[in-house]
Amino acid sequence: MTSLNHQILDALTGDQSEAFIQEWLNEGKATASLSKSAPAEAAQIVASLAQGLKDGASLEAVTDSKWAPLQDVLSSLSRSRAAQGLTAGETSVFVLALKKPLLSALQKRLRGDSSEQLAAAFWSLTKLVDGMAQYTATTFQLAREEIISRQQEELLELSTPVVKLWEGVLAVPMIGTLDSNRTQIVMETLLQKIVETGSELAIIDITGVPTVDTLVAQHLLKTVTAIRLMGADCIISGIRPQIAQTIVHLGIDLQGISTKASLADALSLALQRTGWRITRQAA
Repeated sequence: MTSLNHQILDALTGDQSEAFIQEWLNEGKATASLSKSAPAEAAQIVASLAQGLKDGASLEAVTDSKWAPLQDVLSSLSRSRAAQGLTAGETSVFVLALKKPLLSALQKRLRGDSSEQLAAAFWSLTKLVDGMAQYTATTFQLAREEIISRQQEELLELSTPVVKLWEGVLAVPMIGTLDSNRTQIVMETLLQKIVETGSELAIIDITGVPTVDTLVAQHLLKTVTAIRLMGADCIISGIRPQIAQTIVHLGIDLQGISTKASLADALSLALQRTGWRITRQAA
């Protein structure tokens, strides 16, 4: 352990450790709002920082393997705050607030050293805290991307429900733009539901799809082909006049695929194909 590591460790673990953490929290409160968990988070960071110093971790790089406990705490801090909806800036400011009390404590312990030694020590300490803030910001960004990706997947699943309209008849109401990822989810979900229910017909309703282009038509055709390979058939409903004109202009071939203007018409056709006859009861 270097002399500087020892001095920093002394500031973190001495009799003044609680006062040190409180000074850090006060500094953080002055620069940004603190969460209720800030005191516990500060104590965990100080403990993991002290552990790294004991192990002789380099002050030049927070990515040093000896800083593993500190990295875990910072990662947990970032992910927790990302889940709470806080910003990366607020998280980094909280970590950077550690710099002032740490520099003050170090200045008291290096009072007799030369100005060059003092400047070098302050520079090393600054690099350490800045590295911690940078590590936190990077982890925070990754955590937010994971949350956004997971939410997008959940939205895709929610926006493409497979519902059982009748015995042997399934329906998938499509809303929004169709892309490759969404089409894949629709196909997988629909095929699985066909297997589970033994349905003979699937209705794909595109009433909520704003536009149909060549790519969207290709996605629909792939889905229809997959359904037929499972031994079932498909009806596409929601063919509005604008969509019908677009399909004709693009030269898209839907020959052999049953299409209807509305979901009600598609359900009526599906019932006829499956042998059902619906009659209205006399008044």
